[in-house]
Amino acid sequence: MRTDFGVKSWFYPLPVLIIGTWNPDGTTDAMNAAWGGLYDADKVVLCLSEGHRTTRNIRTNGAFTVSFADAEHVTAADYVGLVSGNSEPHKMEKAHFHPIKSAHVNAPLIQELPVALECRFLKVNEDGNIIGQIVNVSVDERVLDSDGKLDMEKFRPIAFEPANNGYHVLGGRVGNAFRDGSKCK
Repeated sequence: MRTDFGVKSWFYPLPVLIIGTWNPDGTTDAMNAAWGGLYDADKVVLCLSEGHRTTRNIRTNGAFTVSFADAEHVTAADYVGLVSGNSEPHKMEKAHFHPIKSAHVNAPLIQELPVALECRFLKVNEDGNIIGQIVNVSVDERVLDSDGKLDMEKFRPIAFEPANNGYHVLGGRVGNAFRDGSKCK
């Protein structure tokens, strides 16, 4: 038997995205955004309201980074979503996040978050969503395996669970994409 919940914004998993930009005064801004994802093979889409400092910074600077929050930094990741850069100028310091300049776009990477997309702002689409071109994927060596590939068990990204407002670490590997399904042929 199934239970109906009506229309809800439940989508699984929802990555916890930390969007990094430079403020006009050169300081760093970061915000937590659950409503975003791939737009194409080499683009991202972010659903951010016009009132966010981050939205203004993206338009002004023409760039942003998308870091994936991990289990180790769940408190800081939640904090940058709770507090607006419009009212708290020291939110990065309070979150204990340390920015470094991206070598590829005019936006900061966050040292503590090991996986990030470096994006060039392309446009705002007809629905008001921000579209960015991925120009580089930056991965800290501490989450790579001995072959230089991303190790999900070292990375430990988190997902937002909207039904109960929780954060969950993504679990272990359960299959092989583009291969396991061939057993059903």
